[in-house]
Amino acid sequence: MGKHLGPELDPVARPSRGPLLKRIALTVGIVLVGFVSVVVGFSIFQHKSIPAVLGEMAGVKTPQEVFGKNNLLVLVVGLDYDYTDKDIEYSASARTDVIKAINLDFDKKHAYVLSILRDTVATMPNGSQAKINEAYSEGGIKASKSVIADFLGTPPFDRYVILRSDSVKDIIDAIGGVDVDVKDSNCLQSKQCKNQDSLDYDDNWGHLHIHLKPGLQHLDGEKAVGYSRYRHDWCGDPCRSMRQDQVVQAIVSKMRGNKLNTLWHLPDLIAFVRKNVTTNLSQGEMLTLATYFSDMDKNGVVQNQLHMADNVTLADGGAAITVDPAEKKKLVHDMLIAPPTPQPTPDTMALLSIPPNTIKIDVENGSGVQGAAHVVAAALKAKGFAIGHVGNAPSDVEATEIHEHSQTAFAAAKARAALPESLHALPITGDDPSAGAAASDVTIVVGKDLVAALNSATTPGSALPSSTP
Repeated sequence: MGKHLGPELDPVARPSRGPLLKRIALTVGIVLVGFVSVVVGFSIFQHKSIPAVLGEMAGVKTPQEVFGKNNLLVLVVGLDYDYTDKDIEYSASARTDVIKAINLDFDKKHAYVLSILRDTVATMPNGSQAKINEAYSEGGIKASKSVIADFLGTPPFDRYVILRSDSVKDIIDAIGGVDVDVKDSNCLQSKQCKNQDSLDYDDNWGHLHIHLKPGLQHLDGEKAVGYSRYRHDWCGDPCRSMRQDQVVQAIVSKMRGNKLNTLWHLPDLIAFVRKNVTTNLSQGEMLTLATYFSDMDKNGVVQNQLHMADNVTLADGGAAITVDPAEKKKLVHDMLIAPPTPQPTPDTMALLSIPPNTIKIDVENGSGVQGAAHVVAAALKAKGFAIGHVGNAPSDVEATEIHEHSQTAFAAAKARAALPESLHALPITGDDPSAGAAASDVTIVVGKDLVAALNSATTPGSALPSSTP
C-alpha cells in the first residue's frame, strides 16, 4: 500500500474546499440580496429614503435628541491654496475662499444657507478692519467663528466644517458627476439668458482651466469646480457665489433623486469625508444628520447671499466691500435665527372653495423694475381678486414675499396659487403682533424672481423691462 501523506498533503484525504467556499459565498450573497431587498422595500412602502430606513434599523437617534435643541448653526468654510515652486499644493496662512453660515432646522427639516462674499469688510480680533476671509489666516477656525458670528449678529456657531480645496471636486466625482445649468453673469443677475457668452479662463499657476458653454450639461468634479470658481467678468464674486450655490443644489438634487446611486457610492463618500473634511462634528453626529436629512423635501435647501452695497478702501490700501445693514439684519433673522414657519399646504379643493373676490391684495414693487407692481396687480385682478394699495416696497428684494393679514384660512395660499408655478413654494409670513391691523388680506412684495417668471411666460416684445430706466 502507498504511504498515507496526512490530511494536509494527501489529495485523497483532504476535503475539497472549492464547493464549500462557493456555498458560503452563495449564502452570503443571498443574505445580502435579501437585506437590500428588505431595505428598498421598506423605503418604498414607507416613502422614506434608504439611509433613513438604515438609520431606523440601527436605532439612530433624532438630532433633537443628540444635540438637545431644535436647530444647529454650522459654519462652513473652504480654504484657498497656492503652489510651491515644485508644484506642490499648500494652504499655510490660508484665507477662506468660501464662507457659508448654515442653519440646520430640525423641526422644519430645512437647511438655510447664507453665503458671505469673501471680500466683505469685518472687524478682526485685534479690532482692525479687514476682509472677512482674513480671519482664518489670523487665528484659524476659532477666529473665523468669532469674527463671522459677530459680523452677522448671531449666537456662536455650534459646529464648523473646513473643506479642503479639492473637496467639491472629490464629492462630485464620488457621486458620479452632477447636472448643472451653466450660466453667464447676465443670465444669473438679470435673467437675460439669450445669446449667453461662454465661460473661458486659464490660470496655469493656479491650475484652473475653465472652458464651458452655457446650457444644462453633466459635469465631472473638475468642470463643476471650475464653474463654481469662475468670476472673471463684470459680475465677479457675487456671481461666483451664485454659481457655488448652483453646484451645491446640484449635489443635493443628485443625492436626493438617486438614492441607490448614493448608496452605491457610499465607500467613495466615506473616503471623501476622511480626506477632505475637518470638523468638530463627531462621526455619530454626522450619521444622525445624514440620516435625518436624507429624505428632506426638494425645497428643503434655502439659499441666499449678502449682496454688495459699496466698495471701500481699507487702511492698508486694499479694496473691500460692504453690505446693506438692513438686508443683513433681515436675512440673518429669516434664515439663521427665526426662519418663517411653513404654512400647511391646502389641497386643491380647499383653494377652489375660496372665492377670489373675497380676498383683498396689496401689491408692492420690490423688484427694481418700473411698473412691475401694476402688472402683477392687473394679473391678479383679472383672476378675480380685489386689489387694494399698489405702490413701491421700502426696499428691493430678490425673492417675492407674501404676507398674510386675513382671518380667512388659506387666503395667502389662494393668492400664491395665482402666481407663476415656479413661485408656488414661496413661504408665507404672518403679521407682526406689534403691527396695527392691515386693511388688506394679503400683501405681495414683488421680487426679481416674479419679474423673471413673468418675462419667461410672456410673448417676445411684451415682457417687463429688466431694470428701472
